Amino acid sequence: MGLLNIFGFGSKGESAKEFMAKGAVVIDVRTYEEFASGHIKGSKNIPLQVINNKVADIKKLNQPVIVCCRSGMRSAQAASILKAQGVEVMNGGGWERLERELG
Repeated sequence: MGLLNIFGFGSKGESAKEFMAKGAVVIDVRTYEEFASGHIKGSKNIPLQVINNKVADIKKLNQPVIVCCRSGMRSAQAASILKAQGVEVMNGGGWERLERELG
Protein backbone atom coordinates (compact mmCIF):
# COMPACT_ATOMS: atom_id res chain seq x y z
CA MET A 1 0.00 0.00 0.00
CA GLY A 2 1.47 3.32 -1.06
CA LEU A 3 1.56 6.51 0.94
CA LEU A 4 -1.17 8.03 -1.23
CA ASN A 5 -3.49 5.11 -0.48
CA ILE A 6 -2.91 5.48 3.26
CA PHE A 7 -4.14 9.07 3.07
CA GLY A 8 -7.05 8.23 0.78
CA PHE A 9 -5.61 9.82 -2.34
CA GLY A 10 -4.64 6.67 -4.20
CA SER A 11 -6.80 4.92 -6.76
CA LYS A 12 -10.30 5.57 -5.54
CA GLY A 13 -11.88 2.72 -7.50
CA GLU A 14 -15.44 3.90 -7.26
CA SER A 15 -16.42 7.49 -7.96
CA ALA A 16 -18.34 9.60 -5.49
CA LYS A 17 -21.42 9.32 -7.73
CA GLU A 18 -21.16 5.51 -7.61
CA PHE A 19 -20.87 5.66 -3.81
CA MET A 20 -23.94 7.91 -3.67
CA ALA A 21 -25.84 5.46 -5.88
CA LYS A 22 -25.18 2.85 -3.16
CA GLY A 23 -26.84 5.12 -0.60
CA ALA A 24 -23.74 6.81 0.79
CA VAL A 25 -23.93 9.59 3.33
CA VAL A 26 -21.61 12.61 3.05
CA ILE A 27 -19.84 13.52 6.28
CA ASP A 28 -18.09 16.88 6.40
CA VAL A 29 -15.24 16.76 8.92
CA ARG A 30 -14.60 20.51 9.10
CA THR A 31 -15.30 22.49 12.27
CA TYR A 32 -18.86 23.51 13.11
CA GLU A 33 -18.03 27.10 12.14
CA GLU A 34 -16.60 26.11 8.75
CA PHE A 35 -19.61 23.89 8.08
CA ALA A 36 -22.00 26.75 8.95
CA SER A 37 -20.31 28.96 6.34
CA GLY A 38 -21.23 26.52 3.53
CA HIS A 39 -21.60 22.80 2.93
CA ILE A 40 -23.09 20.14 0.68
CA LYS A 41 -26.87 20.01 1.09
CA GLY A 42 -27.83 16.99 3.17
CA SER A 43 -24.33 16.36 4.49
CA LYS A 44 -23.69 15.63 8.16
CA ASN A 45 -21.12 17.59 10.16
CA ILE A 46 -18.84 15.49 12.34
CA PRO A 47 -15.57 17.38 12.91
CA LEU A 48 -12.36 15.39 12.64
CA GLN A 49 -11.58 16.17 16.28
CA VAL A 50 -14.57 14.09 17.44
CA ILE A 51 -14.82 11.44 14.72
CA ASN A 52 -13.19 8.75 16.90
CA ASN A 53 -16.02 9.21 19.40
CA LYS A 54 -18.67 8.95 16.66
CA VAL A 55 -17.55 5.74 14.92
CA ALA A 56 -20.32 3.69 16.56
CA ASP A 57 -22.95 6.23 15.44
CA ILE A 58 -21.54 6.20 11.90
CA LYS A 59 -21.62 2.41 11.81
CA LYS A 60 -25.28 2.49 12.93
CA LEU A 61 -26.11 4.38 9.73
CA ASN A 62 -25.28 1.15 7.90
CA GLN A 63 -24.36 3.15 4.79
CA PRO A 64 -21.19 3.79 2.83
CA VAL A 65 -19.57 7.11 3.76
CA ILE A 66 -17.93 9.88 1.74
CA VAL A 67 -15.87 12.22 3.92
CA CYS A 68 -14.97 15.74 2.85
CA CYS A 69 -13.36 18.85 4.30
CA ARG A 70 -11.85 22.05 2.89
CA SER A 71 -8.87 20.65 0.98
CA GLY A 72 -8.90 16.88 1.44
CA MET A 73 -6.31 16.50 4.18
CA ARG A 74 -8.65 16.20 7.17
CA SER A 75 -11.00 13.98 5.18
CA ALA A 76 -8.04 11.72 4.35
CA GLN A 77 -7.37 11.34 8.07
CA ALA A 78 -11.05 10.68 8.75
CA ALA A 79 -11.20 8.10 5.95
CA SER A 80 -8.21 6.31 7.43
CA ILE A 81 -9.80 6.25 10.90
CA LEU A 82 -13.14 4.98 9.60
CA LYS A 83 -11.60 2.41 7.27
CA ALA A 84 -9.59 0.99 10.19
CA GLN A 85 -12.90 0.57 12.04
CA GLY A 86 -14.48 -1.36 9.15
CA VAL A 87 -16.57 1.45 7.65
CA GLU A 88 -16.94 1.47 3.85
CA VAL A 89 -15.53 4.93 3.20
CA MET A 90 -13.98 7.08 0.52
CA ASN A 91 -12.18 10.40 0.76
CA GLY A 92 -14.21 12.87 -1.27
CA GLY A 93 -11.59 15.58 -0.81
CA GLY A 94 -12.56 19.24 -0.69
CA TRP A 95 -16.27 19.82 -0.20
CA GLU A 96 -16.64 22.36 -3.02
CA ARG A 97 -15.04 20.04 -5.57
CA LEU A 98 -17.12 17.12 -4.28
CA GLU A 99 -20.29 19.22 -4.56
CA ARG A 100 -19.48 19.95 -8.21
CA GLU A 101 -18.75 16.27 -8.87
CA LEU A 102 -22.03 15.16 -7.31
CA GLY A 103 -24.00 18.01 -8.90
